[in-house]
Amino acid sequence: MKQERKVLIATFIGGLVFGVGLAVSKMTHPEVVLDFLQLDDLGLLLVMGGGAVVAAIGFHIATRSGKVAPLTGKKYGLRKRDLDKDVMVGGVIFGIGWGISGICPGAAFASLGIGNYVIIWAIVGMIFGAHIHGCVKESQGN
Repeated sequence: MKQERKVLIATFIGGLVFGVGLAVSKMTHPEVVLDFLQLDDLGLLLVMGGGAVVAAIGFHIATRSGKVAPLTGKKYGLRKRDLDKDVMVGGVIFGIGWGISGICPGAAFASLGIGNYVIIWAIVGMIFGAHIHGCVKESQGN
């Protein structure tokens, strides 16, 4: 089997597991997320904290192993980025969008899987925003 096909299959399976996790934790329900953001229900803190702990352990082990990723053949490592203006502006825009829609990009797509088709407007907004960002960055020569 070709390497690209293996990557696509692994990506699909990973996305499926992630989406099921989001659905089970109810992060696909904007009202639950908005209750969390308003500090009315902190249950999602356990979900996000649990995910962060598992990811941190995985990154720690992988980056110290000296091994390469089985699908890409690239050495494990952390990508570092300075806390520049683009990161700050992107974080603010993400936070505003999350607060308005009650859903983040991953959960928005998973939300489609549980029949929340109204969320398509948020997804269209995310795609439109990403396109605008790309146009602005391209016009700046970055």
